[in-house]
Amino acid sequence: MLSDSPVAPSFAKARYMALAAAFLGWMFDGVEMGMFPLCAKPALTEMFGPTAKPADIGVWLGVVNAMFLIGAAAGGVVFGWLGDRVGRVRAMTVAVLVYSLFSAMAAFAVEPWQLAGPRLLASFGMGGEWALGVALVMEAWPSTSRPLMAGLIGAAANLGFLLIAMVGLTIATFIKTIDPVLHSFLPDAIATAATAHQAWRLLLFLGAMPAVLTLFIVFFVPESESWKKSAAGAPKNHIGDIFKSGLGALVWKASALSALTLLGTWGSTQQMPGWAGGLAATTPADWHLTPAETTSYTQMVSGFGACVGCMLGALVAQWANRRWTFFGMAALSLISSQILFRVPVHFGPGFLVGVFLVGGITASFYGWLPLYLPELFPTRIRATAQGFCYNAGRVFAAAGAVGGGALLTSFGGDYQRMCAVVSLIYIPALIVIWFCPETKGRELPA
Repeated sequence: MLSDSPVAPSFAKARYMALAAAFLGWMFDGVEMGMFPLCAKPALTEMFGPTAKPADIGVWLGVVNAMFLIGAAAGGVVFGWLGDRVGRVRAMTVAVLVYSLFSAMAAFAVEPWQLAGPRLLASFGMGGEWALGVALVMEAWPSTSRPLMAGLIGAAANLGFLLIAMVGLTIATFIKTIDPVLHSFLPDAIATAATAHQAWRLLLFLGAMPAVLTLFIVFFVPESESWKKSAAGAPKNHIGDIFKSGLGALVWKASALSALTLLGTWGSTQQMPGWAGGLAATTPADWHLTPAETTSYTQMVSGFGACVGCMLGALVAQWANRRWTFFGMAALSLISSQILFRVPVHFGPGFLVGVFLVGGITASFYGWLPLYLPELFPTRIRATAQGFCYNAGRVFAAAGAVGGGALLTSFGGDYQRMCAVVSLIYIPALIVIWFCPETKGRELPA
């Protein structure tokens, strides 16, 4: 149990260090996740060559997204277990290093499977970082601060999503300036490859940046005191422990909530940048936007809306309660998605307003989940359990990603029709939440 009373300066510093590590780690997760919507189509188009068919690209989009989600699911469980066993900080250091290095490795891909393989391995670290960061922060801060912390963690990934869109837009805008700079210090073949096809290789190579964060974690972030106390008086945990002592039902209910929200996000909201790339021809004549620019603008607007939505999702859950807030988010997600994906649109201000609203509303779950999941499980298995629940959802979302790719192909590459169908997943979410416990006002289980 955490006290809300004043704390010593050293403990207060530890809280902020924990928050900084989790925030930066999840922000760079967002950078990694946001790179693929920008890179996928140009990368696959280059790999398939002049004979590239929309059907081939659609199938591989689904496959690579599925690989990412499966890897993240496995990483959430394995790194969550490792964090409960050896400590949140040490496990987080390894997770960040894994996703940094393998994201950069994807920049050297020349075949679709070479893009999917590193994406799978990078996502292993990303899934782990979420479970560890949430556990570390929620155990360090008092109950009155947890809604704000949850909102910040949720917003962090979307800030990263926004930042990489800005980087992508900058590269797309100044590619003619960047190209001669690269040629001045790199071999011509490498420099040309780095800037070809909307510079997707250059964007992916920037994925190595988070490796620097591991130094900050190792040297400045203290271990969770709650974990140290729990680990000192308990046997080493096993993954199967999350299903013991009556916790199994909670695990599956929480997994269902995560699955439904992740399916909605990965099957529809995450597809908006790709959809926008195909709308470049519909922009006003004086805008002169390329597909890369419409993609980046859409991702920026969606990411900004998501940052706002994550903060509101956690804060409203504290003001109202957990179940009614989730129900409201699911209802608004369903309504806003159906409007955006069923009304004929062209790229312009009205489209971007719709993207902002849908991006914000559907992302509000990612401020709610870091608040709710830690409240369900005791300290000794918290990282394992919430890592399993959040990332089990990614397994179902992986199946949805493959199905979405097939659906996109069957609709002749029509993103709007595909997203309209997939976003109906919010209907069962309206029901499942009422089988889950209300946790407002409770301390974290010891």
